[in-house]
Amino acid sequence: MAEKINKYETIFIVDPTKTEEEITALVEKFKSLIEANGTIESVDDWGKRRLAYTINDLNEGYYVLINFASEPNFPAELERVYGITDGIIRSIVVRSEEA
Repeated sequence: MAEKINKYETIFIVDPTKTEEEITALVEKFKSLIEANGTIESVDDWGKRRLAYTINDLNEGYYVLINFASEPNFPAELERVYGITDGIIRSIVVRSEEA
């Protein structure tokens, strides 16, 4: 029996002290990881924004929102990779409501 495909959205915040090339490389890394395990529906690059509160002495972060569809076991792996990637200061993956 085939796995069920669910819709998810993830947002991650990259350390703004990274160079533009490093930020682009991190965004591409996660886009590739998601594409390898599901399908990307949209990518919104919000750019540099002020944080609601200071994180690691930073007041700004580089935000990226990705909507994607994948099997239910992939989001846990994505969160694990966020956690071990240098330069990611916050991230979250949530399941989207089916319309």
